[in-house]
Amino acid sequence: MTVLHVREQGAVVRRNVEQIRVTMKAKAVPQEAGAEKGKKKPPQQQLLAHSPIRELTQLVVYGNVQITTQAVALLLEHDVDIVFLSMYGKFRGRLTQSGSKFAKLRHAQLGLSGDTTKSLAIAKAIVQAKLANQRNTLQMFLPSQRDGAKQQILQRSISGIEEMRRAGHGARSTDGLRGYEGKAGAYYFDAIRQLLDASWQFKGRNYYPAPDPFNALLSFGYALLQKDTTAALQVVGLDPYLGCFHALEYGRPSLTLDLMEEFRPLAVDRVMLGLVATGVLKPTDFTYTQRKERPVALGDALIPKVIEAYEQQVNSTIHHTASGNENTLRRAIELQARIFARVVMGERREYAGVVA
Repeated sequence: MTVLHVREQGAVVRRNVEQIRVTMKAKAVPQEAGAEKGKKKPPQQQLLAHSPIRELTQLVVYGNVQITTQAVALLLEHDVDIVFLSMYGKFRGRLTQSGSKFAKLRHAQLGLSGDTTKSLAIAKAIVQAKLANQRNTLQMFLPSQRDGAKQQILQRSISGIEEMRRAGHGARSTDGLRGYEGKAGAYYFDAIRQLLDASWQFKGRNYYPAPDPFNALLSFGYALLQKDTTAALQVVGLDPYLGCFHALEYGRPSLTLDLMEEFRPLAVDRVMLGLVATGVLKPTDFTYTQRKERPVALGDALIPKVIEAYEQQVNSTIHHTASGNENTLRRAIELQARIFARVVMGERREYAGVVA
């Protein structure tokens, strides 16, 4: 199945029978010899992409991309998720056929959100998996670090994260659990700083706005993960705004953010670190805007590379811990949403995160 990303500004998504086609006006060209002087040929439609509707699972449009009503009707008819992002990857919204039809599940989910004991148990499982994946990610990159002093910092961070992971078992409240998760995050991003050359100017995780290239890279990757996680929750019938770990606030998709946590290191961090380590991305490749609201941007040259790397990662196979089977990372996100739903409905006793 296919996820179609459309980011060419001015492109139009159209329907052609049972197919989705992405077109864009080609530049007008001068008339051939002998034609009236100054006349130009009318612009032609350039085909950018196409896909049979039966093969599409999601359409992602960036910025100024148009979709015809005929295309929207076809996409909705076949339950294809339509996601709208800004041209820089900020999530704007999505278009789906209808709201959730799973009334009993939503009712039970609302009840769970008010049950501090059950919510804390699920939140602990999510944090346990996230911290284990952070620890494993650093262990993956440790052998490539040859600087002795930096190796020590990485080892200390790995030990610190593991200490916070174990201590999190005993957290008596969600706030206390957030404290352990936050301290582990400080260890984690301090270690990542050691893995990056000084030219990346990375001093730690900061995203409002991203002040340096690597933070901008992480933010873009997390936006892709957020739209996939939200899509999985909506397929299952869960409310993305009723979570267990992130505080419930207006406009905050708490459950989306909850389920993202264990997948951040797997779907995003390892990919971005790999792109940097192999030299595919360099700080000089980024666009420095000198604007307060977005000082660093990926730009047109980098975004396709990052999307391609992300798609390869989420379509790669991992061992899904709870089921014991091999699944793609994208499928694992949906399976985790289904496990959460089963816990909500009382069909499963405990939530278990994915660790790889």
